[in-house]
Amino acid sequence: MPLFNVYPLYDVTPVKAKGVYVYDENKTKYLDLYGGHAVISIGHGHPKYVEAITNQVVELGFYSNAIQNPLQVELADKLEVLSGCKNYELFLCNSGAEANENALKLASFKTRKSRIIAFKNGFHGRTSAAVAATDNKNIIAPINAQQKVTTLDLNDIENVKTELEKGDVCAVILEFIQGVGGLDQATSDFFEQVDLLCKQNNTLLIADEVQSGYGRSGKFFAFQHYNVTPDIISIAKGMGNGFPIGGILIHPNIKAKFGMLGTTFGGNHLACAAGLSVLNVIEEQRLMENVKEISSYFIKIAKTIPMIKNIKGKGLMLGLEFDFEVGDLRKQLIYDYQIFTGGAMNKNLLRILPPLTVKKDHINQFFDALIDLLDKKQEHNK
Repeated sequence: MPLFNVYPLYDVTPVKAKGVYVYDENKTKYLDLYGGHAVISIGHGHPKYVEAITNQVVELGFYSNAIQNPLQVELADKLEVLSGCKNYELFLCNSGAEANENALKLASFKTRKSRIIAFKNGFHGRTSAAVAATDNKNIIAPINAQQKVTTLDLNDIENVKTELEKGDVCAVILEFIQGVGGLDQATSDFFEQVDLLCKQNNTLLIADEVQSGYGRSGKFFAFQHYNVTPDIISIAKGMGNGFPIGGILIHPNIKAKFGMLGTTFGGNHLACAAGLSVLNVIEEQRLMENVKEISSYFIKIAKTIPMIKNIKGKGLMLGLEFDFEVGDLRKQLIYDYQIFTGGAMNKNLLRILPPLTVKKDHINQFFDALIDLLDKKQEHNK
């Protein structure tokens, strides 16, 4: 049976990974500065991660949410401490799309309203309401388009105010650093005014931290760079270092009812073991401090390269913008220099999303390759 052909694939077949490196079937070593869409947070095959999953699967890999699961409580408590999100409650699921789906559903339950405000170049997932709130018509099927979504420009606070005052908006969903869209950010004033307007108009603010969470921005969550208090925070990618897990943090102004949300696999024993190991490593290895140090080092070097027109993002959620499309550059980095990087909806942007364990030597390796490539490009264009 052939695979359903929906992914354009690079001709690389990883079979092993360790730290910030992956190895293909020919034992070729690749520097991973993309982390599989920002999923690999504490490095491939981290020994504490492997140990946690191994020990847990020997004891109990899965049972349903109909029984007590102390690992969920332990994960929630650890997350509260490290994130600083005091008094929020945790609902666990399996992915970022599912997290945002539950966030939007919860907002509609709470407000009894159904329209969503989202923003241009935003990406929130590929399921029903989450994909409708995503600014990409190519992945929105007619069944998704039935959702009531208004897509606005970042920083257009007057239109946000106008739409919220119509009284039918259940949620404003936004990324404080856009991921797939290309690392765009609004101003501090915009974010803070949106938060205030939501509170004035019985609308919930959803912080989509699926990609930017878990220390990637230099703070545990990207919204913490601003003076805002989201009603719901969605999390996934770096949460399990590759094991499928997602969730939402829910403000205490939203009260739970039996049956309101549910999941078969969400919060299973193996997922919780993976999630706990990630939080423990982030804390023990002081990875958020490493994010800040390496980010500053990366940006300092990037600023010396004239062909880089713009440096976008925060922490280790970074983008390098050029005045040409970077598709060929990414291919050359993979095939000629054995370095994985990412692309975006902005075709001129190279995305950098390495494991939070990345070191200066790895950054040097990347820039040596990039400068060599850009020099060759300039020579070719003469």
